[in-house]
Amino acid sequence: MRAIKSVALWLALGLTPAYAAPAATPTERTLREACGAYSQAGMRECLVAKVDESRKALKAAEAEASGRLAGWDEDLKYVNFAKVRLAASTKAFATYRKDQCSLAAALGGGAIGNALEIWRLACEAELNHWRADQLQRATVDLPLK
Repeated sequence: MRAIKSVALWLALGLTPAYAAPAATPTERTLREACGAYSQAGMRECLVAKVDESRKALKAAEAEASGRLAGWDEDLKYVNFAKVRLAASTKAFATYRKDQCSLAAALGGGAIGNALEIWRLACEAELNHWRADQLQRATVDLPLK
């Protein structure tokens, strides 16, 4: 209820939340294309760097979401419940990402060398960025104490 009142107040005052939509989340395809100027080994290294970047973005988004929940102006029982659900969601996402990216690699079919790993890495980077964006959108407008 507090969140609804907070948003209504912002809109009544003609204000908008500080959150601005992030740049489009990179897709597997755009990530592979961005690294496509390299040889297959170089492409793999480029995608490893993209995965590392995406992992950092995801960790930061998880920390920010956790911090926003800790400072959320809501009854403690709801704050604690949301924290438990965030932890469960984070764990479920890790399982989903592993399984989905295994599928992405399998869709490379009979490819050899680094090709299957390239598909898996692009998938992991995309999903990490997607999850980071999702967490930010879910928590950015929580009213803080």
